[in-house]
Amino acid sequence: MTTFIRALLGATAISLAVSPALAEKLTIATVNNGDMIRMQKLTDDFAAKNPDIELEWVTLEENVLRQRVTTDIATKGGQYDVMTIGTYEAPIWAKQGWLVALDDLGADYDVDDLLPAIRGGLTVDGKLYAAPFYGESSMVMYRKDLMEKAGLTMPDAPTWDFIKEAAAAMTDKGNEVYGICLRGKAGWGENMAFLSAMANSYGARWFDMDWKPQFDSEAWKATLTDYLDLMNNYGPPGASSNGFNENLALFQTGKCGMWIDATVAASFVTNPNDSQVAEHVGFALAPDKGLGKRGNWLWAWNLAIPAGSQKTEAAKKFIAWATSKEYLELVASKEGWANVPPGTRTSLYENENYLEAAPFAKMTLDSINAADPQKPTVDEVPYVGVQFVAIPEFQGIGTAVGQQFSAALAGTVSAEQALQSAQQTTERTMRRAGYIK
Repeated sequence: MTTFIRALLGATAISLAVSPALAEKLTIATVNNGDMIRMQKLTDDFAAKNPDIELEWVTLEENVLRQRVTTDIATKGGQYDVMTIGTYEAPIWAKQGWLVALDDLGADYDVDDLLPAIRGGLTVDGKLYAAPFYGESSMVMYRKDLMEKAGLTMPDAPTWDFIKEAAAAMTDKGNEVYGICLRGKAGWGENMAFLSAMANSYGARWFDMDWKPQFDSEAWKATLTDYLDLMNNYGPPGASSNGFNENLALFQTGKCGMWIDATVAASFVTNPNDSQVAEHVGFALAPDKGLGKRGNWLWAWNLAIPAGSQKTEAAKKFIAWATSKEYLELVASKEGWANVPPGTRTSLYENENYLEAAPFAKMTLDSINAADPQKPTVDEVPYVGVQFVAIPEFQGIGTAVGQQFSAALAGTVSAEQALQSAQQTTERTMRRAGYIK
């Protein structure tokens, strides 16, 4: 992990003071990943254009951010004027009247330039309720030098069987090089994002058409068994504590042969200022099992305004600035085109400067386009969402299941016990919520 990300890990508050006596203060809750932290570094540009608006940042680890903003918006706490929320929350909260519609971000905002796959997930009844800061799918990032040393060639569209073969061939535990790094930290947006997407490719699903949980299926058993085999045999120690940031640090310091995770990581692992292996990184689509679905997800981190904010006009100005074409050009001018937030605008993928600077651009776009939240699984399901189920109860059940699977990775329960507990916990919640009788 880069030094500036590590320095801001956990809860921080950073104020950019602009004439405190007169400025209108916006409190912005955001996640502690590299693109968001880069945005904070560049807000002098916003301050110069909006001297009457002061920004106060609350920067949080992903799981903590979700807990804080969910509690605040559900209780109308009013702590935040701008929230960083995901593709999961946006439509649910919009339907509950918890978000301000963003249908007037300015004539030059060009909402039609937003990628249809990303925009569609943030739109309810024709109105945009969150503006995407960056969009992502997931893909394989791998060490070309280690792959070559192992005598293997990574296909553009690998299978899970090839991933296992390559992980075994690249593992060198004596030198702290592990064939594969995957999320193990419990959380519906941490390990369950990866495992739900992997399960889709194995023919598994969260629920059947009657909303009955499916963790007792052979497809889920195969998914979890193969995941545990990969991680126990070829993964790093302590993997049950590793989320996106921890695996990013491992990959950047040369300890991972492969890492299957968010496409947004590509600019960090290929940045020679941050990554010790930048010149050796290659990319491939997320793996499949031959069933017509790949193990990739669809996600965006977005900026939204809670309905309880008294500063909606100022908040819209900030959101329009942070998610605009001009912001992408600002990042490019400061840190190069390869480092602009990806996955939100069609024009970015038509920009020759970006395509030349970002060797991962096509793979990112192909991965985003390969995910179908309307038909995420091999068999029919009653829900939408690729690595999540777009119902309000999912945060709770997703995290509970994630805890069981993380415990299985840590070795405190067996795969069979974890699946049995997942089935029971999920079925109990769904009965209580009235989905099944």
